[in-house]
Amino acid sequence: MKQSTSTRLTPPGAACRGLAISVACLTLLCALSISSAAASPQPWHSLTPSQQEALAPLSKQWNSLPEAQQQSMLNVAKHFPELSTEEKQRFLSRLGAWSKLTPEQRQAARDKYRAFSQVPEDKREQVRQMVREEQAK
Repeated sequence: MKQSTSTRLTPPGAACRGLAISVACLTLLCALSISSAAASPQPWHSLTPSQQEALAPLSKQWNSLPEAQQQSMLNVAKHFPELSTEEKQRFLSRLGAWSKLTPEQRQAARDKYRAFSQVPEDKREQVRQMVREEQAK
């Protein structure tokens, strides 16, 4: 079997940071998929400055989120200080975009995520590259 060699294009540790962001985004998607029916027991003003920074895109709807969803978001926010400036900006951008989606758009995003998770691991990078090329247009 021929083994391919390739030049590493990302610095060491970048893949781990990327994975951490992906895990955080997945957690975010799961947390935001919970229905927001109950009033929240933890008001926005009671969050720490660090938590408020991480969850700023949700500030207007925070008080109407159910407790379980708030707890999920607070768990995501724990990792926010560990991210680089670029990763923080990306996270906040994605959280802001997600918070503005309609329920139908969120469901479509979840469906795409599920479909992507079915792609074999060795083909996922090809899919990511195709998405990056499409977004660059």
